Amino acid sequence: MKRFKNPNTNIKKMLAQWDAEIPESILLQQKQRQSRRLFFGQSVALIGGVATASWVSAKGSTKASLKPVLSEPWLTVSAVQEHLFPRITGEHASPGARDIQALEYLQAMLNTPDVDSDEGDFIIKGVGWLNGVANNLAGHPFIKLNKADRERVLKKISASTSGENWLSMLLNYIFEALLTDPVYGGNTNKTGWQWLEHQAGFPRPPTDKKYWLLDKYKRAI
Repeated sequence: MKRFKNPNTNIKKMLAQWDAEIPESILLQQKQRQSRRLFFGQSVALIGGVATASWVSAKGSTKASLKPVLSEPWLTVSAVQEHLFPRITGEHASPGARDIQALEYLQAMLNTPDVDSDEGDFIIKGVGWLNGVANNLAGHPFIKLNKADRERVLKKISASTSGENWLSMLLNYIFEALLTDPVYGGNTNKTGWQWLEHQAGFPRPPTDKKYWLLDKYKRAI
């Protein structure tokens, strides 16, 4: 009788290898962000319950809108973002990752001078591991899976240290995109603020005074 290999065996090996390769800087950064993520999550849970009914999809874009890189591995990253933070329609409508330009914001932030290059490398490498698990578990790369299989794959990788940190990092950037000033590339048309019924502080930053430009200016003085 022919014996078939258990796909879970290969998946365990993949995740163990991913865990072994996770940079220490990523683990440290994620620990530092933990309290911040908890704050974001609690804020969205508390405020979002009141605000969801008032959100409607806005057509068009703002001047701050950025054009994302729409090729792999970013198409897969975008699909993961949409699964983690999907648009909800109906009575309790809420924006999804695409509505708040989560991908554009992520790409913009990874190109800022104060972000460790390990973050971008970790996100890109994570797509490879994700697709390896998806192929073993469901026979196709993540982007070609249905909703149920995507959920299975994400749950599988979340059981590993590296997968948990990878998903956590993506969620962190999603919440930042939801709450950021649109000048930074996320929160298109103030969609996140409108959903949460948030009034931004004044003055808002102009394009030539983004926070990393101010830091550069201060160092030059």
